[in-house]
Amino acid sequence: MLSDRQQRVLQAIVEQYAEVASPVGSTLMAKLFSVSSATIRSEMSILEHQGYIMQPHTSAGRIPTDKGYRFYVNNLSIDQPETVAERRAEKALATRVVNGGMSDQIIKNAVDTLVDLTHNLGLATIGDQLYMSGLSNLFGQPEFINNEQVREVARLLDNLEPWLYEAAPNEPLSVYIGQENPVGRSAGCSLIVSRFRSNYSDSSYIGVLGPTRQSYRDVMMLVRRTGEALEEALYG
Repeated sequence: MLSDRQQRVLQAIVEQYAEVASPVGSTLMAKLFSVSSATIRSEMSILEHQGYIMQPHTSAGRIPTDKGYRFYVNNLSIDQPETVAERRAEKALATRVVNGGMSDQIIKNAVDTLVDLTHNLGLATIGDQLYMSGLSNLFGQPEFINNEQVREVARLLDNLEPWLYEAAPNEPLSVYIGQENPVGRSAGCSLIVSRFRSNYSDSSYIGVLGPTRQSYRDVMMLVRRTGEALEEALYG
């Protein structure tokens, strides 16, 4: 059981790491929480002992583990009041989806918009095919400079389409973090998908694949809203 401050420290580490892409140190956390570095180090030690964060290198700061990300996502609210940036993103999404034309083009436009907004790889099922866009975004992330990790990402992508049809995630929004992914579990990726109804299927999917280092609230909100916007555009 994490204390309130430990939860807030973990949240701050997840969000800071998503922003700066480097391990988060106790000095920065101490400034954010207006406490001593020793206090933060103590809290970090507890979080590390319980498996929520890890120290990738000696004398480095901490980064979240898959367990830490899962705790963060499970306690995340994406129904908070929207920011100005989020409203602009939704406006761009709605404009490109509504003006898409045919059903398959509407879905492709939605995926391409997600790519632009999240800087991840976007994907969607269109009939019996998986449409993907933004591969360069994915492999342009600093996490994927290791050849073995790139191969794991490719393995995940090669098997993603049959897995989606077989597993058929039934939640409106599903998040698979790191080791939770069905294949490519060492790829260090998170898959965030929304189910939507289309003229192809009652269980079509749209979402993004990116590093576990994500701005989860923003990305989850955008993926969920995209699924809703597609249903509105396709079914009126």
